[in-house]
Amino acid sequence: MKTALTRLLTPVLFVSTVALAHSPGEHAKVYFKNLKDGDTITMPYRVRFGIEGYGIVPAGTRDKRRHAAGHHHLLVDYAGTPDLDEPLPRNAHCLHFDGGETEAVLDLPPGRHTLQLILGDEDHEPTDPPLISRKITVFVK
Repeated sequence: MKTALTRLLTPVLFVSTVALAHSPGEHAKVYFKNLKDGDTITMPYRVRFGIEGYGIVPAGTRDKRRHAAGHHHLLVDYAGTPDLDEPLPRNAHCLHFDGGETEAVLDLPPGRHTLQLILGDEDHEPTDPPLISRKITVFVK
């Protein structure tokens, strides 16, 4: 009986595991640990990235950890939302933290800026569903 049940459940468990690969749970989130909307900051500023319910690994990680983790990207003054079906661009408005970093030093010019975090997989594609923070506005003195 135990063997028949194991044979019956094994495909279900395998399909469930594959379906969840690169798929953060509904309670997973990325956020800024030390910034909130409307903050005024001075440069240079060390910003800290938070994550809950999912892990952090360097870009390009190919072992099984890649199914339950990603790496941060910081959107700075990014117009709109990136294409969630394509790798995230690498430019002045989309900063990649390929080493699995969870903080960075910003050096922005004075004025108003928007910041947003988005998690990418080993190939810099957003997770599905996307782990993306709320866009915040900060003011640089």
